Amino acid sequence: MTDTPTRPRIAVLVGSLRADSINLKIARSIIALGGHRADIEIVPIADLALYSEELDASPPAEYARFRSQITAADGVIFCTPEYNRGVPGGLKNAIDVGSRPSGHNVWSGKPTVIVSASPSPIGGFGANHQLRQLCVFLDMPTMQQPEAYLGSVAAEKFDADGVVTDDALKSFLGSIVEAYMAWLARALRARRPQSSVTVSASPIGWHDQW
Repeated sequence: MTDTPTRPRIAVLVGSLRADSINLKIARSIIALGGHRADIEIVPIADLALYSEELDASPPAEYARFRSQITAADGVIFCTPEYNRGVPGGLKNAIDVGSRPSGHNVWSGKPTVIVSASPSPIGGFGANHQLRQLCVFLDMPTMQQPEAYLGSVAAEKFDADGVVTDDALKSFLGSIVEAYMAWLARALRARRPQSSVTVSASPIGWHDQW
């Protein structure tokens, strides 16, 4: 008897909190391009209070909601701009919230792809690579190729619903989505034979108290 195939669940995190964000439109476009193959959902981060270790004993409801959504996901897609050559503060805070408390890192093992977009020609290169460094520590397998630095992205490349209409951008973004879907499927198949085995992982390490 074979297992019934299930659609993968993918959480999308958008680094910008702006309502008309280009990266939010990229996220919506990813859902439009890949929604026939997976259940893809944007997970909100704007309501997450700044992380403090003092909140671990009695975490806010927003923390519980966020951690539950990431835990339920099979994979994660990051869509982010670059702020001051790095990851936006709201996204970094969400990453911190999901990685705590110690020993309960909800990011661990989640295959991810990083897409950065900007009106600038360099396409958020700095944030993209800083986020890759964070993913190494978080134990998140990260798709290496093709890379996704979307430069010179303007609002007029999307329709009123925030879905890409520009042919070149749509084609390139579609190739990223297809590559990630195939890579995620391979990662999930590789994991499946061990799905019935419980493995105890060592708590994620921290250099100091927060």
